[in-house]
Amino acid sequence: MPSRPLLDPAFRSGDFSIDDYRPMKVICIGAGVSGILAGIRFRQKITNLDLIIYEKEKGIGGTWFVNRYPGLACDIPSHSYQYSFEPNTQWSSFYAPGPEILRYLERVVDKYRLKKYIRHQHELVYARWDAAAAKWRVRIKKHNPVDGEAAEFEDTADVLFLGVGLLSRWRWPEIEGLRNFKGLVIHSAQWNLSEGSWEDDVKDWANMNVGVVGNGSTGIQIVAALQPRVGHLTNFVRNKTWLSTSFSSAKLLELLNRSPDSIDYSFDDKAKEMFNDSTYYKAFRLAIEGDANSVASVALKGSALQKAATELFRAQMLKKLSRKPELASLMIPDFSVACRRLTPGPGYLEALCEPNATLEPTPIKRVTSDGVDLADGRHTPLDVLICATGFDTSFRYPFDVVGRDGLLLSDRWAPHAEAYLSVAVDGFPNLFFSTGPNSGLNSGSFIVFIERAVEFATAAILKLQRERYGSIEPTTYAVRDFMEYTNSFFEKTVYVEGCHNWYRSADGWVSGLWPGSCLHVCRALSHPRWEDFALEPLDKTRNRFFWLGDGQTENEKIEGANRAWYLNNVDIPPGMSPLSELKMAINVTRVS
Repeated sequence: MPSRPLLDPAFRSGDFSIDDYRPMKVICIGAGVSGILAGIRFRQKITNLDLIIYEKEKGIGGTWFVNRYPGLACDIPSHSYQYSFEPNTQWSSFYAPGPEILRYLERVVDKYRLKKYIRHQHELVYARWDAAAAKWRVRIKKHNPVDGEAAEFEDTADVLFLGVGLLSRWRWPEIEGLRNFKGLVIHSAQWNLSEGSWEDDVKDWANMNVGVVGNGSTGIQIVAALQPRVGHLTNFVRNKTWLSTSFSSAKLLELLNRSPDSIDYSFDDKAKEMFNDSTYYKAFRLAIEGDANSVASVALKGSALQKAATELFRAQMLKKLSRKPELASLMIPDFSVACRRLTPGPGYLEALCEPNATLEPTPIKRVTSDGVDLADGRHTPLDVLICATGFDTSFRYPFDVVGRDGLLLSDRWAPHAEAYLSVAVDGFPNLFFSTGPNSGLNSGSFIVFIERAVEFATAAILKLQRERYGSIEPTTYAVRDFMEYTNSFFEKTVYVEGCHNWYRSADGWVSGLWPGSCLHVCRALSHPRWEDFALEPLDKTRNRFFWLGDGQTENEKIEGANRAWYLNNVDIPPGMSPLSELKMAINVTRVS
């Protein structure tokens, strides 16, 4: 019989109940879609929680607060761009305008009483992991809304959650002479002409020559919105782009009783009233999201859906360009559908076909005082120049994050950003992302991903709290293996073709998209693999069961507390017939 192993005579069990969970302080950066969701779920599921949300702007909403450009709208169906637990039946349009999305988020913040946790005009400038204390030390710049002065202070947290948007750090285009322009020059992400609406801003542009640089999602929306309101509009583009058909267009047209050629996506009172029927609304929403989750294979090289989409989109674009057929060769790409981000672009091609619109594919050589010189020597006079030229997608944050042993996150993410399942990275304990590397989607709703990322962070925080760990971080091997899987997956896709897209890093690595579908990432993040993580105990004991505490639960120490809680919400299996057993077996494998 083996001898009994030696025990540490100095070990003492904890003086706490097993479910007397240790206090946890969480700092969340950003009060956009991610930060709002994190504030709701963390408070819902984590007890003994000290939560603070630092937001650098003077209002909540993230990109929907900052952006005010003409035509700003969601480019996926509104009924998919909402929290799963907080449906809105009264969207005004199939593609909700930005101000309406912001009002939705403000209602959510009010309903879940988040305001007291949010600190506006508080900007993160530095974060450092303190290994000895097992805490993040952050430096925050507080902006005074009255005099504009700023003062810095330090805060600490057990966990740092970055709810910083994927597309939030805009940049000017690298065009010679941009600052020489004497007219009005605006970046789409800094539309701050007035405190009013963009419609008020452009009311005097009826006789002006307006240039829009770019034909990404933002440029497409701006062109469609401004063309009817200006004297002449020129859209300067470097790349061709695919315009998709309206998502779930057949169901939309059936609901609205409109022709296939209609570009009116608004919901009238009759449609909104139909959505008040909970049964009808649920069926509609399931259909909308089901359709959005059925197109992921469009990105696979040579797939049937890729071929079908190419034929459909080309036919639709040719039809919409029929008044100016010469634009087809300038607009329709020779690269695969989905190599660049797809957008439905309601009204964009129709706007370009109007007499007061020009599509200009010739590169801009320089900006002059009164317009732009093109590479072929022509000059285009302009009164207004709008740059819809995108964002910094390198995951280089405007603040330093310092992990173990002084490692800078910017150095860890050179030459390209890497993460574990998009939500964490080795070398940076107790740090979680909502929209980290490889978090973009080619199908479904991005909010679905964000909800799963927040759930993952919640589970990790609960593990730290319940089992009294000081830190948790993915191992280097786990991150490496996920990157290996990611690289292998993308070799099968059209994203690695020669088109210009924001998904790829400078070295060609695809760091912007998840390696799979929206439904795929839902499954991947549903059950955390703690074996992929390194955990360090908070208490200085070698005994892994210190968290068992004093052998009791809290209810045993509270007079009158429920000491039979395990009988609440008992999972009672249904009675089984041979047929029901077969059906259940099928459902478990396919649906559970």
